Amino acid sequence: MSERIAVEVAPGQKVTATVYPAAAGKQAGITVILGHGAGAGQGSGFMVSFATALSGRGIDTVTFDFLYMAQGRRLPDPKDKLEACYRAVIETVARRNPGKLAIGGKSMGGRIASQVAAADAPDVAGLVLLGYPLHPPGKPDQLRTKHLASIKVPMLFVQGSRDTFGTPGELRPILDKLKAPAELLEVAGGDHSFKVLKRGGVSQEAIYEMVLERIDQWLRQSLAA
Repeated sequence: MSERIAVEVAPGQKVTATVYPAAAGKQAGITVILGHGAGAGQGSGFMVSFATALSGRGIDTVTFDFLYMAQGRRLPDPKDKLEACYRAVIETVARRNPGKLAIGGKSMGGRIASQVAAADAPDVAGLVLLGYPLHPPGKPDQLRTKHLASIKVPMLFVQGSRDTFGTPGELRPILDKLKAPAELLEVAGGDHSFKVLKRGGVSQEAIYEMVLERIDQWLRQSLAA
């Protein structure tokens, strides 16, 4: 059963985080925080299904809404406010869940997590980035990568081959230059949310299962030391 907790971002400003406890008997001693994408909050089907599945595999999983989403606004907050919100969630979760902590998220949520990690956020041992928004669609020259070189913890990028925000082919040479370990999992035929075309011959359920299996394995392997 999931549990909702309040996170104070600033005086008079709170967001709600949802905690999905690791399944009994499978606990890895690892917590992962996942931030949502720009257009859909933590209650979206993608966020709920991934959080539920990871907790079922033994990973304590936490999702949350950024302030603008919690307040019912459609336009994301400026970068500094998004980062402040994520840091507040990290601080709350770190006090609550001892053990290894990874952060990340879907699209914008993952990008903000990576920016927080680049600023040497305490307690963070790894990053899980689902559909990293390498650049705005149709604007490959507007890269969002400069800060990645400052990250010191291991990273897992999961990227669909049809992602209009950046393909694995665009992302791979950038990751090869980073000092911190960076693994790239390519979802063949997947879009920004890893959705595949029916004519591909592989079910959507199988695609998600493959992604979740690798996230679980990577978290256990990379954060075990």
